[in-house]
Amino acid sequence: MNHWIIAPVVLPAVLAPFIIMVIRFHLDLQRIFSIAGTGLLVVISLVLMGQASGGTIEVYELGDWPAPFGIVLVLDRLSALMCLLTAVLAFFVLLYAVGSGWDTRGWHFHALFQFQLMGVMGAFLTGDAFNLFVFFEVLLIASYGLMIHSGGPVRLRAGLQYVIYNLLGSTLFLFALGTLYAVTGTLNMADLAVRVAELPPDQSALLRVGAVLLLLVFCIKAAVLPLHFWLPAAYANAPAPVAALFAIMTKVGAYSILRMYTLVFGPNLTVTEGLISTWLLPAAVITLAVGCIGVLGARRVGRLAAFGAIGSMGTLLIAISVFTAAGSGAALYYLVHSTLATAMLFLVADMVIERRGNDHIACDMRMPQNGLVAAFFFAAAIAMAGMPPLSGFLGKLLVLDATRDAPGWSWIWATILFTSLVMIVGLARAGSLLFWKPFDPSLRETRSDEPEDGDEDAGVVEDAIDTTPQPVAALPFVATGGLLAGLIALTVLAGPAMDYANATAQQLYVPQGYIGAVLGEGSE
Repeated sequence: MNHWIIAPVVLPAVLAPFIIMVIRFHLDLQRIFSIAGTGLLVVISLVLMGQASGGTIEVYELGDWPAPFGIVLVLDRLSALMCLLTAVLAFFVLLYAVGSGWDTRGWHFHALFQFQLMGVMGAFLTGDAFNLFVFFEVLLIASYGLMIHSGGPVRLRAGLQYVIYNLLGSTLFLFALGTLYAVTGTLNMADLAVRVAELPPDQSALLRVGAVLLLLVFCIKAAVLPLHFWLPAAYANAPAPVAALFAIMTKVGAYSILRMYTLVFGPNLTVTEGLISTWLLPAAVITLAVGCIGVLGARRVGRLAAFGAIGSMGTLLIAISVFTAAGSGAALYYLVHSTLATAMLFLVADMVIERRGNDHIACDMRMPQNGLVAAFFFAAAIAMAGMPPLSGFLGKLLVLDATRDAPGWSWIWATILFTSLVMIVGLARAGSLLFWKPFDPSLRETRSDEPEDGDEDAGVVEDAIDTTPQPVAALPFVATGGLLAGLIALTVLAGPAMDYANATAQQLYVPQGYIGAVLGEGSE
């Protein structure tokens, strides 16, 4: 049995209590252990990806109890890709948090950060639907603490909203799992796939209810309209490194849709036929439109990045909802791109806020290091909008190509192309006001910090950060540059990246290999 598979879960699970119980009063030691542990997580994830790249599906049986009776972790191409993406993102985000001093503004940042990684890694590796729920709760509990890190009334209010929406999602998740267990008698994903396929059509009504509930849960996690209301305020008001790490959390929802609706509720299953294409595709198109319009209308840097995250999820879910191997391959390439681009935009937004002392999109204050921050914003804007030469352009081309045979493809293409233009205009407007328009001190004197036009987030910066000028550290620029380097590498290595994404999609749409590996009936 390959013990490397459980290492991404065990490492942060051991490191988090060690930090909180042994070195909680020694910040330097917390930073050293947290960065070293996350760096080791990157190495472990690279090893796992190398093992999975050949197409072999490996299973780790906890306590040596075989499936479906025991808890299993499963390593295939998809889980290996998601683990590596999470580890790389977490490493650069952690460097930014240390360099910018965000980890000093509240208690237990590094312990909560490691618990968050434990939950995310477990969600990607588990082969059991109930343990997917368990790891969801682990990462959500940690995210609650990270969300309100450094305090402030606005952040606490946004955190409460975040908690309520996610508790609703967790409740629906339990209802869905209870329904599926009542029908099939199992929650192991591979065993579920076998039993669902054998279920007579006249007994499938309750199964379809469970499938719909699961889709609702995953859509809440992925911030699909109209279930996206929790995201703008939560992400805009969260500490910047936390919001950047949260870029992977919406992808947990997208991953879960891919995993469950190719393995358990496959495209050839009669009882759930049309569920994804009928409901998810229109919702994804509207999500993309709303996200890009939100970028155009944003008056604050944090909300600009938050709506950008919503728009990128819309594009990603359009590719997933086509429910073909080509669509899923394009979705996986775009998933990696959008995660890095979204995280980079949040970090650049924090650079702007830290230097200006507020997050208003207006030319009301001169900014130190204006040129360097502007260059990073320009790169992040290009990536988010899907303009050449970065990987977002290639990702959107792949999505367009994958949807050309889909019903209503003309509307999908028109939406993607038009919203790309809207995103470009919105980001260009923000960049011009923040970096290039001549400084007008009268705007700062006359501007009111009271909420206007339903903007409930006014004053978040004043509540959350110390606006006293601080020495400029190099580490935040290194961390942001690392994310940019990842986007450049994804562009330069687009061929190998797409080969891996397409091979992953092919593996997803031939679930017999996964089922055989987990249940001991042969492997791929």
